[in-house]
Amino acid sequence: MSKLRHWPLLLLFLIACSDKETKKCDVPDLDFRQEMREFVQGLSAYAKNTNPDFLIVPQNGQEILTTNSDPDGPLATDYINAIDAVGREDLFYGYTGDDKSTPAADRDFLISFCDIAKNHGKLVLVTDYCSTHSKMDDSSQQNETKGYVSFAADHRELDNVPAYPATIHNVNGNNISTMADVKNLLYLINPSAFDTKRQFLDAVQATDYDLVLIDLYFNDQMLTAADVESLKEKANGGSRLVICYMSIGEAEDYRYYWNTLDKNLVCRENPDWKGNFAVKYWEADWKSVIYGNDQSYLKKILDAGFNGVYLDIIEAYETFE
Repeated sequence: MSKLRHWPLLLLFLIACSDKETKKCDVPDLDFRQEMREFVQGLSAYAKNTNPDFLIVPQNGQEILTTNSDPDGPLATDYINAIDAVGREDLFYGYTGDDKSTPAADRDFLISFCDIAKNHGKLVLVTDYCSTHSKMDDSSQQNETKGYVSFAADHRELDNVPAYPATIHNVNGNNISTMADVKNLLYLINPSAFDTKRQFLDAVQATDYDLVLIDLYFNDQMLTAADVESLKEKANGGSRLVICYMSIGEAEDYRYYWNTLDKNLVCRENPDWKGNFAVKYWEADWKSVIYGNDQSYLKKILDAGFNGVYLDIIEAYETFE
């Protein structure tokens, strides 16, 4: 789920790893950024072959929008053509800590890549982590000024429908059928605060968000196609998009695939999120877990009737570099 990628903890953890852990993560000499591009491109081709309107939205890792990860560098055209929007965490708030303004230099660097996506027709979806009401308002204003659609998350765990603001920013009764129609979003991928699936579905159904990002599962129970369909109408009657979260750059030990996963694919545990492990995402065996066959994670998402997929841990290449 939403992970704070940029705190110094991760770097310190990697430096402090034992020899045994380092050996376990021995990897070939690869262009890890290109490997991630090709992973997303293959996943996109598979999904769109099944449903041409299915939306592919990678979160973070916008540096791979160019071939040399420089904002002025050559465009990674095949990758850009394979995606429909981009997600970005911590743009204005949260990069160095929740409810803290992102340092200007980091913010401007991230914006330089977000603007590449926007200028090539890709909607930019921003999740800022802030809970002070004035900062939540400022996040909405700054993102709107940049032409981005944003969500001010007052819980990094993404486990609630925020009570503030009382009226959703840019709320509308429009029918939302494409990314270009989206004016606001809800990011709610951790349903642990809800006692039952019914309570969770009711809470989402009662909102007027244009786009909702949720998980395929309520705890260990996979949502049905009927469950997903029931979320595609806003409380005010307009239709909306329902997109499913899926981590592709880490393996999660609470997912259905864990017990049968080849553990040779798995490397270090994420120090910030227990149960999440770096994974050799370029390997065919991991890709087959994610897409390309009837048992894959993405096939389950497609069968459940989601409008698209929200791909997390795109920046996994940093771990291996």
